[in-house]
Amino acid sequence: MLCWKCGQTVEVTEKILRKDVCPQCDSDLRCCFNCKFYDKVAYHQCKEPETEWVRYKEKGNFCDYFLPKQAFFKKEEKTPPKDDTKDKWNSLFRDEP
Repeated sequence: MLCWKCGQTVEVTEKILRKDVCPQCDSDLRCCFNCKFYDKVAYHQCKEPETEWVRYKEKGNFCDYFLPKQAFFKKEEKTPPKDDTKDKWNSLFRDEP
């Protein structure tokens, strides 16, 4: 899994406990920010409807629904080369006979 704070890969071989921390930055691993159900726009910021509200999302907690996220960071989308974009833009306004 990846740490929510530093992005460091953390090898997890057993169940993640409340006191487990990232070896790189010492942030809690069993926290809302590392959970599969965390969603900042959802009710209580959690997609799991049965969970109780957790005040400190970055701190270790005892949530029974905790599942580690697989991916934390969005991949950067490749932007087309500027020349290609400019050509497409110009082709929109080109006068055709």
